[in-house]
Amino acid sequence: MKVAIVTESFLPRVNGVTNSVCRVVEHLAGCGSEVLVVAPGPGPGGHAGQPVRLTRGVALPFYRSFVVGVPTRQVTAVLSEFGPDVVHLAAPVTLGASGVAAARRLDVPTVAVFQTDVVGFARRYGLRGADHLVWAWLRHLHEQADRTLVPSTPTLDLLRRRGLPRLALWARGVDDRRFHPRHRSAELRARLAPDGRLLVGYVGRLAAEKRPSLLRHLADLPDVRLVVVGDGPAGRRLRRILPEAVFTGFRTGRELSELVASLDVFVHTGADETFCQAVQEALAAGVPVVAPAAGGPLDLVKPGYNGLLYPPDDAASLRAAVARLVADAPMRRRMAAHARLSVRGRDWDTVCAELVGHYHAVRSGRSERQAA
Repeated sequence: MKVAIVTESFLPRVNGVTNSVCRVVEHLAGCGSEVLVVAPGPGPGGHAGQPVRLTRGVALPFYRSFVVGVPTRQVTAVLSEFGPDVVHLAAPVTLGASGVAAARRLDVPTVAVFQTDVVGFARRYGLRGADHLVWAWLRHLHEQADRTLVPSTPTLDLLRRRGLPRLALWARGVDDRRFHPRHRSAELRARLAPDGRLLVGYVGRLAAEKRPSLLRHLADLPDVRLVVVGDGPAGRRLRRILPEAVFTGFRTGRELSELVASLDVFVHTGADETFCQAVQEALAAGVPVVAPAAGGPLDLVKPGYNGLLYPPDDAASLRAAVARLVADAPMRRRMAAHARLSVRGRDWDTVCAELVGHYHAVRSGRSERQAA
């Protein structure tokens, strides 16, 4: 199969969209498919032996590391030259609009992946009056796709209420070798907390949409060392309000594997997650999770089994949930044992095989409609 992936984000920017696109490209290439990635630049010219065609990208003025693709008819020429059997639209908003338009011009079936809560993102940056316009635009884009894949049941329910058609559930995979309890490091733990305090950690972008400022409510918990892994525009302010926390900056590879597995409790603060890969990775590493009872974490965190949930806007409940786990070692151990079990069978090969099934389904559906 020849698959063109038009994505709103790609390397060197690292986020949920980039991560899932990279895993899909690697899986498809490994199965013998041809893949073309179309993404906003700057970026690499290829990935996993497959070509990447870069289009113009513009950094958001309030978030310089967040690049938005500029819509362009160049996408039509690129896809026409490649001749895809299916077009995969990763989190379509701006460049994705060019992708779906190009696919329609070329009469190629499309699978759109709804992955970013654009409405929530806009709201966190002060565009509160734009909800109706953003939803109208998203509905316009997804109405043109043959199928829209949604990563969690809460997001699926939301999109149904908003009138988006032809929806199907497709979760995200996790690298269960990279995120594994065996990466827990006594040496790292001793460096982070020489006095033996428990490690409570956050991993993710330090940006308004992730609400990391909520971590200040955990700063003075007894016997706790707060660890913050990541970078972003809110980083400087967080360092001021959390002077006792350990800030590691952005980490990947083995460093990230060890950091996640070495935590005693993983905390997530974002309330606009369509899935939340960071939570799934922590669970795969055998770490109990405390997360907001909203969006994707509702599918991942089972209260009392592998973690605890708190009302998204209730900082006191966040603090109480973390304090409860810190104070109860048997509960932490029990939840840690359940954490990895709760994401069993979610490896990327399994999840990508499901995606290929969706590709075949939209191709078959298009062929049947054309024959009729």
